[in-house]
Amino acid sequence: MFSTPEPKRPSTIHHVESTPGELALTIEQSTRRRIARRLLPFLWLLYVIAFLDRVNVAYAALEMSHDLGFSDRVFGMGAGIFFIGYVLLEIPGAVIVERWSARRWIARIMISWGVITVLVGLVHTSRQFYAARFFLGMAEAGFFPGIIVYLTHWFRHEDRAKAVAVFMTAIPLSNILGSPLAGQILKIHWHDLQGWRWLFILEGIPAVIFGVVTLFYLPDWPKHAQWLPKEECDWITGELEREKQRKLALRSYTIWQALTNRDVLLLTLVYFMGSTGIYGFIIWFPTILKRASGLSTSTVTLLVTLPYLAGLAAMVLNGWHSDRAHERRWHTAGSLFLGGISLTLALAAAPHIWIQLVFFILFAAFVHAYQPTFWALPTALLGESAAAASIGLINCIGGLGGFVGPFVMGYLVTRTGSFASGLAWLLVNLFLGGILVLQVGRRQVIAK
Repeated sequence: MFSTPEPKRPSTIHHVESTPGELALTIEQSTRRRIARRLLPFLWLLYVIAFLDRVNVAYAALEMSHDLGFSDRVFGMGAGIFFIGYVLLEIPGAVIVERWSARRWIARIMISWGVITVLVGLVHTSRQFYAARFFLGMAEAGFFPGIIVYLTHWFRHEDRAKAVAVFMTAIPLSNILGSPLAGQILKIHWHDLQGWRWLFILEGIPAVIFGVVTLFYLPDWPKHAQWLPKEECDWITGELEREKQRKLALRSYTIWQALTNRDVLLLTLVYFMGSTGIYGFIIWFPTILKRASGLSTSTVTLLVTLPYLAGLAAMVLNGWHSDRAHERRWHTAGSLFLGGISLTLALAAAPHIWIQLVFFILFAAFVHAYQPTFWALPTALLGESAAAASIGLINCIGGLGGFVGPFVMGYLVTRTGSFASGLAWLLVNLFLGGILVLQVGRRQVIAK
């Protein structure tokens, strides 16, 4: 429907005296730069929109729970049930991106989740809240692993952690932008609708708009990109083909073999524990800060940006250093260990809210930093559809931590009246995740 025939590509090589080595280096540099500048800002914007729609419930909770009479347990269940719906289409979605069309599938996802986000703003009961969040998870399923697979169509392994890091800076940045934005929207009461309802409505609309734009903007493969000159298209296509052949020389995996592979299962557990820690924190942090400080909603939404500013810098730095050092496991495990240590110190500093906030900022920096190096691991192990399926498995089963984290936090807060036990449980998950990731790849040679 929207497919583009392979165009006649202009040459970018000027007829000047150059050695073959210099010419190859020029093509490599220009290709990498052109692809990154063309694709990464747009993919980053899509993920900002996605994450705003995923976590705006954390800010809506500052008013919604009171208005609808939701307990902490009800809110935790509703916030986390998103991930139950999310797992159902995750593996098929990732494989569809590899075998069919990334832009069409990503566009479908964005349009459907935008519509459902608007509907979340119309709920009145706990059952409606649960249902809306569940279907929102189903609508978004396949987006993140689809993007990770899509990046393998354009970036070599040695550039992939940086590309993933740039893409994933959308997570902390969406909170940096979303927190003060939510604070302003929560003040709106148009047409007798509370501000938290407008938060869902206004933040759902951009997903629909950019879903349509995606159909026309994203090419599925380098050969479909009219903006990529022939020499550069040939270079990146050749590089990716050689990478594929190197993986096949080691071993060719079927989808089923990939899903039952020891390292894939380990990565799934690691991501489950990491997701438990990060989403347990993201969803509850505004509420923790407001209750501990007694500050106004608008002040809290401003202070909440600080941990995500730190996370933004840490994510880019860790991805860059991992590519430079050609090391993955310790960059991933170290971030999880340091996140656990920071959360331990935050618990110890509980009587002093401002000292505790400093450790929460460090915690957020480290748990965000582990993700770009983590997602470089499965694509180093497997290729093509096997990698796509494994990424889908890791994100869907591992991503259930996004349900478990907020839900168990809400359950423990309701039972104990304190956030301490829930936060302690999160840090245990981070330490275990760090230990497990060090076991990945020990039976074969991979890019560490």
